[in-house]
Amino acid sequence: MLKQRTLKSLVRATGVGLHSGRKVTLTLRPAAAGTGIVFRRIDLDPPVDFKAAADAVGDTRLASCLEKEGVRLSTVEHLMSALAGLGIDNLYVDVDAEEIPILDGSAAPFVFLLQSAGIEELPAAKRFLRVKKPIAVAEGDKWARLEPYEGFRLEFSIRFDHPAVDKAGTQLEFDFADDSYVREIARARTFGFTHDVEAMRAQGLALGGSLENAIVMDEYRVLNAEGLRLPGEFVRHKVLDAIGDLYLVGAPLLARYRAHKSGHALNNRLLRALLADASAWEWASFEQAEATPARIARLYPALHFA
Repeated sequence: MLKQRTLKSLVRATGVGLHSGRKVTLTLRPAAAGTGIVFRRIDLDPPVDFKAAADAVGDTRLASCLEKEGVRLSTVEHLMSALAGLGIDNLYVDVDAEEIPILDGSAAPFVFLLQSAGIEELPAAKRFLRVKKPIAVAEGDKWARLEPYEGFRLEFSIRFDHPAVDKAGTQLEFDFADDSYVREIARARTFGFTHDVEAMRAQGLALGGSLENAIVMDEYRVLNAEGLRLPGEFVRHKVLDAIGDLYLVGAPLLARYRAHKSGHALNNRLLRALLADASAWEWASFEQAEATPARIARLYPALHFA
């Protein structure tokens, strides 16, 4: 049986919010089967809970932001990506600010935290959301699409007309059954351009951004002294974001995701379009090992992460 997962123990980290620049403490706590991913703003009285769900996403201009009754929790996508990458189904995420800490701008620190806490299987079958027919959304030359697939595969292309991005590579295909999320996706950092950073800071945004938590480029080159961590790090980060955005559907997808220049807004529109069509999806679980398709059985790393 493919079982649901949570953490073995509590784990905590401190960092800064990318946009607020404020210190943030993040606590990840185990949760029972069927809980899902639940974020909690513990700095408020009473605390406010946000269930990870497509219809809980509000503002998507610079990050995926959960909203509830006028309360916000921003920049959840990197943590959600790490949870999807390691197959974590149930977790409480306590945070004492309005933003998840950016840490190094990738999902790798979250992967480290989750692995440090230990991952535990629960006596309940993992639930997947299986896509049954194609669903697509578009905005100008940007588009995103979900298609039936017995596994989880992402195909992404970007275009920035920048020499550093073009040189690094602008297309990526990644399949959870064949490739390693931890090695190939998690370490890819968010990126931006100096002119955009200046404009955002003038609006009171990106106050916590630095060369320590983002790839920064001027008109010609990468300014980070160490350069890129991975080949095609830019498109790999867009895939990292997409994995996190799509996990906000509330369960791992069985689907092929294809996209060009998509971002948080279009990814969320795609999930809402999928859920709005009851004929386009169904719940699936695999309680008998012999009845589990081979590609699905290989979707997640073993708990020892060899």
